[in-house]
This record gives sequence, structure tokens and C-alpha cells, in this order.
Amino acid sequence: MLKDIIIAIQSYVEAHRFIAKHRLWKWIFIPGILYALLFCAGIYLFWISSGEAIDSLFSITGLKNWIYTVQGSWLKFLFIFGQVILQLVLLLFYFSLFKYLFLIIGSPLFAYLSEKTEAIMEGRDFPFSFSQLLQDIARGVKLALRNALWQTVYTLSILILSFIPLVGWFTPLIALIIECYYLGFAMLDYSCERNKLSTSQSIEFIGKHKGLAVGNGIVFYLMHTVIIVGWVLAPSYAVVAATISFYKTKTTKL
Repeated sequence: MLKDIIIAIQSYVEAHRFIAKHRLWKWIFIPGILYALLFCAGIYLFWISSGEAIDSLFSITGLKNWIYTVQGSWLKFLFIFGQVILQLVLLLFYFSLFKYLFLIIGSPLFAYLSEKTEAIMEGRDFPFSFSQLLQDIARGVKLALRNALWQTVYTLSILILSFIPLVGWFTPLIALIIECYYLGFAMLDYSCERNKLSTSQSIEFIGKHKGLAVGNGIVFYLMHTVIIVGWVLAPSYAVVAATISFYKTKTTKL
């Protein structure tokens, strides 16, 4: 798994060189700008609403009034820290839902970018087919809904764990790893589909190479630490990097 994670991370460096060399910038900026705008608006609205929701939850359950009666400052610290942890887990849950919505909307463009990347790497063209494009979109939507369901199950389980003292402190990290995996999964599936892997075969392949998915997702989220620029570049860079890492693995193991 570690080897696959390294391959996935290195593929981002190769993706940057590949994009610059073949002048693919328009396929980077078009979805990237749309993603950045939606990301900014979504995060702002969610952070406000989630804070109010958590505050209401603690008020209804009586925890908020109870903590005011507690004398120990250490217990108050744990309570406040728990609130922050819960909000982070909810933020990741929201981000996962936002991610799937954007992947569904952008699937035609991402599928084309992945196809164009592999075509250049192999020195051949993939003939455009509208019917195939519709199949790609349908598959992308189906897989996105499937992954959204499973990730929701995992996230709700993690959300319950977040209420447990000490154990709950690690839940944002667990949620982030799961989020990275499913993001990378979606990016890799474009290549799986183009190489005639069925949905079940794609799930099996990525399951055997979890590191490719996790590594792809890790860099994708790290790019979000670079405000605006990272948000714009992250989606399409992830697609190209996933295509490159899949191609490397395919030539040796598929």
C-alpha cells in the first residue's frame, strides 16, 4: 500500500509537467474555477449552519447548561474541544456530499480529460463516441451514488465515535482518510472504465491498490491549503495524476 501511495503522490509532479508540456490548461481552469466558486460558497454556508446546528443540539440535550455548572476547567476544555472535533467531522461529511455532486456534474469533462491524458501517453487517439460518453456519465453517476452511500455509513459511524472522549479526538483523521480514499476512487475509475473494467472489476482493482486512491486524495486535499490557486488546480490535477498512476500500475500488473 505504501508503494502505491508514493506512486500516487509522485504522479502529481508528473501531472504538472504533463499539463504544462501538452498545454492542457483550458481543461484545468474551466472546471477548476467552477469548483473554487462552489467550494467557497458551500464552505461558508456550511460552517455557519453547522455551528448553529451543534449549538442547538447541545442546548436541546441539556449539555450546554450542564457544562456551565461544572467547576472543573479541564472538563470544560474537553467539552469545547469535542465541539470542534464534531464540527470538523460534520465538515468532512459535507465536503464528501459536495464532492459527489461536483463529480456528477463534471464527469463528462473529467472523463474526457482522463481519456486525452492516456491518449497522449500512448500516442494514439480514442475516437469520440456520444453513446460512450452517455455510458461514462451513467456509470459515473451510479458509482458516485454507490460510494456516497458507503461513505455516509462510515461517516455516521465515525460521528457516533466523535462523542466518546479521547477516542473521538482521532475521528477527523479517520474521516479524512476515508474521504481521501473515495475521492481517489472516483478519479481512478475513469481509467478503469476506459480500459473495459466493469464496475465490480473496478472496485476489485482499486480495492487491491488502495494506496493509489488514498495517495491521490491526500494530495488533492493538501492542495486546498493553497488558497484559490490550489482550489482551482486540485480537481483536474487529480484526474491527470490518477490516470498516470493507473497507467503505471496497468503496464505492470493489469
